Amino acid sequence: MRLRTLRALCGTAALALTLPVLSPGRAAAAVPTVSVYLQNYATGLNAADSGGTVAAHNPKGNEDHQQWIPVAVDGGHQLRSTDGSGVCLGRNGTSAVTATCGAAGTTWTVTAGADRTWTVSVPGTSQYLTGSASDSAAVQLGSTGDLARWYLTPVSYATSAMPSTDTRTLDQVTFLTTHNAYANGADGNFASFPVSLFPNQNQGISRQLSDGVRAFMLDDYAVSGRAVLCHNSCSGVSNPVPLATDLQRMVDFLKANPGQFVSVFLEDYAPSDVLRSSLASVSGLNDVLYRPDQEGVAVKGWPTMADLAARGKQLLIFSDRTRSGDTADGWATRDTFGVMYQREWTVENYWSMGGGIGGSDWSCYSRWGTGRPLTADSTAFHPLFVMNHFRDYPIGSTVQTDNGKLLNRVQNFCTPAARKKPNYLAVDRYETGSPSPLSTVGTLNTYVLAPGQ
Repeated sequence: MRLRTLRALCGTAALALTLPVLSPGRAAAAVPTVSVYLQNYATGLNAADSGGTVAAHNPKGNEDHQQWIPVAVDGGHQLRSTDGSGVCLGRNGTSAVTATCGAAGTTWTVTAGADRTWTVSVPGTSQYLTGSASDSAAVQLGSTGDLARWYLTPVSYATSAMPSTDTRTLDQVTFLTTHNAYANGADGNFASFPVSLFPNQNQGISRQLSDGVRAFMLDDYAVSGRAVLCHNSCSGVSNPVPLATDLQRMVDFLKANPGQFVSVFLEDYAPSDVLRSSLASVSGLNDVLYRPDQEGVAVKGWPTMADLAARGKQLLIFSDRTRSGDTADGWATRDTFGVMYQREWTVENYWSMGGGIGGSDWSCYSRWGTGRPLTADSTAFHPLFVMNHFRDYPIGSTVQTDNGKLLNRVQNFCTPAARKKPNYLAVDRYETGSPSPLSTVGTLNTYVLAPGQ
């Protein structure tokens, strides 16, 4: 996807779930005794030791002191940093700080609440540890409320075996996903010089499908009344591939391979009438198009893969546009012709790990801000988790190294950040890396996270 400033996210989508729905609490639940992240319920940000103060940080493993061990002591619990420094979460007035374990102000009352959340309070008072909605802002003491609710997210999740093929649901499966799938240098022109020198993929869409890719990120623009695929813009791009051409390849593949499932993510710059017209030109699209909005998924949860296969519902299309944005522009809403608004159905981490070379940023936080954290969830409906793992520019040796570290980032950074396993792993040059991204997807499809964590 192109470098860009994200569109304004004002307006709440009709089906959007920004925060978990409350369920009955667990007053008798035992405080965990393993290493955890103190992760805010409302924002998804972690409490981190920041040079003696405690701040809300984007989840980043333990690279900036985000891991704690709850330890029972007289009068309550200590939250001890796992970095070996001998410091604990403490307080100084209304500020959260770190202090030597056992010093005044390092004992807390940790109490179970609803939806696997906890409160951390000053013993015998109504002062609660309270998060911030901004990265790097201070964690304070305050009153009760959503910002005073925390997950004790385990650093290492317990897992169980993947359910059988006839019972596993869509939200339990992981799919190999190609970032800028159309920018491959094989199917046609995708960008003007010099961007054209840096294809994100080496293989065309048909080869990607045959190799096991099952989700595709595509950037569509309106040119001469039809949706075409370009990187950054279509200016100076001769003969870009029409969106309908690549969708036809996918539909033909699905018709020839019953039981397979494909998802499309549109970075969507085309007016809705242009997109609708392009989709209408794809033969057989409506036969395989899956419509979660018409099946009550937001209330009932995702169907099984076996059910989708039996009904021949094999293709799910998302747009990164918003319902409110289309309405403000006077356009028809895209779900009227089967394109889902992604922010209503998924969560997604920020799309860049950094530049094409040099150090990388492995932090895992929401592309759409703290109003739609990666932890967004409910008791009935679990948003699908799109995990981006690529940089601004696809430099060959860097991509190969990054892809080889994909499983590490999934398990040690992004799974705890989202409190869920990724459903889509988006990479550049999917065939490179050791282990390969396809191998990583295979590993993830052997297990699910154990419930109740």
